[in-house]
Amino acid sequence: MVEAPACAVGAGGLLYEWTGWFRFWTVVRHVDFLGDRMLFVDIVLIVAGAAVMVAADAVKS
Repeated sequence: MVEAPACAVGAGGLLYEWTGWFRFWTVVRHVDFLGDRMLFVDIVLIVAGAAVMVAADAVKS
């Protein structure tokens, strides 16, 4: 069940980028080599989490 945390971390990262107040869920911020790519990585996390959810539902059916 990896998809829900990936989407939540991505959404939390986007909220932090846009508002600056949701800093506890920003795992990407603590990874040094990502640097200024945090917005892109947060979007990728949301898309990847959604893709895993869709794939998991397709396998269950």
